[in-house]
Amino acid sequence: MTINWFPGHMNKARRELAKALARIDVVIEVLDARLPRSSQNPMLNDLRAGKPCIAVLNRRDLADPLVTAAWLRALERDDDTLSLAISATRPGSVRGIPKLCHKLAPHRRGPGKTVRCMVVGIPNVGKSTLINTLLGRSIAKVADRPAVTKSQQRFQLDRDISLADTPGVLWPKLEDQEGAYRLAATGAIRETAFEFMDVATYAARFLAEHYPSLLQARFKLDDVSQEPRRLIEEIGRRRGFLQRGGVVDLERAGETLLRELRAGKIGRISFEQPP
Repeated sequence: MTINWFPGHMNKARRELAKALARIDVVIEVLDARLPRSSQNPMLNDLRAGKPCIAVLNRRDLADPLVTAAWLRALERDDDTLSLAISATRPGSVRGIPKLCHKLAPHRRGPGKTVRCMVVGIPNVGKSTLINTLLGRSIAKVADRPAVTKSQQRFQLDRDISLADTPGVLWPKLEDQEGAYRLAATGAIRETAFEFMDVATYAARFLAEHYPSLLQARFKLDDVSQEPRRLIEEIGRRRGFLQRGGVVDLERAGETLLRELRAGKIGRISFEQPP
């Protein structure tokens, strides 16, 4: 199945983003630390036209720490980019962002000058949560589902920094289907856009290949080398998801796998290595 999800309001958001970026000094791009490449807006580099950027890897507590460290080094190879790994809900982890904003816009220092920043990213990556944590109060709308923010909002962080929030922007066609499955597995795409068991099967295969010990320990599996759907069936059997006649409820087992993967209960998982 091809995953293809692009809500209509995002066409408008893309145009508004290009217009708003002309008045911005620093772009704060929020990425998912588990999949920085797939959670990156492929249009942003063109739209920001060389403006400095802070690449914020959110949900670091869910990602493999060694892989995250490698990503931070890789992202800072660009001269106009600084990077930081955070957990957007934790105030202590986001305190370094204002300092990085000032570092990237030294020309905006002095009386009456404000560093104008914009927080961007694909849906459900944590943009609004980051803004609320930086401000220390709930202003930007937050929900645990994609595409909640639908209009631009602007906030004053302090007298020296202003923040603009934008709707999440996801490209119209997910041509990289491997990336699309990663996004679906981590919850960045609405479940109406894909076949649930297809994504659960993808997740089971990935975990068996790259994090077999974590998968085995979480679900008390004897063997993780078997075919992915058999793995899901075994997970369901171990959890007691049995229907009449002892048949395993595969949907429930697949849902459990994805839910526990997204919550970090299986362990700290990274879906992508830096180039």
